[in-house]
This record gives sequence, structure tokens and C-alpha cells, in this order.
Amino acid sequence: MGNYDALLLLSFGGPEGPDDVMPFLENVVRGRGVPRERLLEVAEHYQSFGGVSPINQQNRDLIEALRPELDVPIYWGNRNWRPFGEDTVLRMKADGITKAAVFATSAFAGYSSCRQYYEDIARISVEGGPELVKMRHFGEHPGFVAAMADHARQALDRLGRDDARLVFTAHSIPVSMAQTAGPSGGLYEAQLRRSAELVSQALGRTEPWELVWQSRSGPPQVPWLEPDVLDHLRKTDAPAVVLVPIGFVSDHMEVVFDLDVEARRLAAELGLPLERAATAGTHPRFVRMVRELMAEPEPAACALSCCPAPVRRPA
Repeated sequence: MGNYDALLLLSFGGPEGPDDVMPFLENVVRGRGVPRERLLEVAEHYQSFGGVSPINQQNRDLIEALRPELDVPIYWGNRNWRPFGEDTVLRMKADGITKAAVFATSAFAGYSSCRQYYEDIARISVEGGPELVKMRHFGEHPGFVAAMADHARQALDRLGRDDARLVFTAHSIPVSMAQTAGPSGGLYEAQLRRSAELVSQALGRTEPWELVWQSRSGPPQVPWLEPDVLDHLRKTDAPAVVLVPIGFVSDHMEVVFDLDVEARRLAAELGLPLERAATAGTHPRFVRMVRELMAEPEPAACALSCCPAPVRRPA
């Protein structure tokens, strides 16, 4: 595995019971001025699933799938909930780890999807602890593309409609953040569109596909990327739709609530046949991709000017 003696899976984190929900959400929005009313609204999404986000179990599943692929120990740390990254790095230090590849559960450029993981690495690093090297963006990697294409194919088969349209979804972000993503701006959208095109090509499709956005959480006066997936479904001329959550590596609450609950409910009201493709998860080609990334030459860190932190204003 190159010069690495461990892998650190660095993720967002999620609650694992009703009592975890509000403390978790407070960690997520700390310093952002998000109103309490908005937190309570989002908390209800989690509570409707028993207060449990699927992301932590999916990370456990990914670790188990990775063990046969890697000959180094695998560690796991989160930004917003247990196991916290800082605790994990202290354990790595105690175990004598000197240099670890960091696989962040986000494939694309952008502040929230890339730069913030560099900030996490800087925050959790400790003197005498392991050197932490973040792996590169992987939205165009053949392993990610193959996994998403396979899952989209399965969703198309479940739907049983040759005329279904692929509608790719990703987390919406403020337009200002999208404009500064990457060294010269616009990279978040550009990478997502390239990944979507590669998945469509892998399926051998010539029909047009669409990219839409989900999970907006900002104040209404701040422009975010559009169209929202629900608005798109209301206006689409497609006879049937397969939603492909290209912007997510594993199921987050945003995926299961926004797509499996809200989008399915709206589609039923509209009489629109709809299926949702799985996220990459533990697809064998995606799992093998992690090993392949670790075997690549060590990636250069992004410049500090790349994907700058947003200016936070009270909502």
C-alpha cells in the first residue's frame, strides 16, 4: 500500500439513537448561526428513522469490505459524531502508526466536500502522531463510475421502463461556494457533470440525462444551486425517472429522507414511475478503488486558496 502503514476512513458521522440527534446536529451547525427552529425540523427527519442515520453502519460495512483488500490496519473517525476523528488519531499514535492514507467519504471538489476534510486533518493531527495524507478526488475514477453505473442499471431493471430518464442528484450548495470550488472556480459542478456523463456512457445510453440538487439548508435570501429535485419532478416531461445520487458515497439522512421519502411521495402523487439507485456503498469495484488510490503516487495537497471557506452570516 505505497508508503502508508494504515488507512483512516474520515467521514461526516451521524446519530445512532434518539438521544444523539440534537447533540449531533448542534455539532454540525456550530458557528453557522442556524436557527433552532431549523434544527428541530431536521431532527424530525432523523427521529422518523428512529434517530439513526444510516451512514455510520455503512462506514462499518465499508471497513469490513476493505479488510480483505488491504494489508494495513483500518481506522475510522468522524467530524461530527462518535467515533470522533481526534480520538481515532490518538489511538493511531498509541498503535505506532507513522503515515496513513485518509479516505474521505466525499468524491468531489468544494469547501464542504473537500476543503473541510483538510481542515479536519489539520485539527485532529497531533504531535508525534501519524502523518495524514488525504486521497484525491475520485468522482471520475473507473471504480466509482462502475459502481454507480451498476446500481443505476439495477434501478432501471427494477423500474422495467426503457423510456426512464436518469436524473442525477447531489447536495446543493450556495452559488457563491460553487463559484469558488477548485483552483479557478466551478469545479464542484463540473466534476459532478463529468461523473454523470461517464455513468451514462458506461450504461451505453444515448438519451439525455439531468443533474439536479437536493438537501438545501440555507436561508431563502441566499442563492443555492437549482433546480431542487422536487421542483424538477413537478416539471419533468420524463415518463419515468431513476434518481442516481451521484454526489453521495453512502446513504446519508439526506439521501433516505429527501429521495426515499419526499421524492417517492411526490412521484406517487404525480403518478410518475420512480426508482432510486443505490449509493456506491460496498460495491466491489468501489471497494477495490480505495486500494487503487492508496497505490497511486502520493497526491499533492490542494492550495490553501482552493475552495475557500464560506463567509458565515446569521440566518
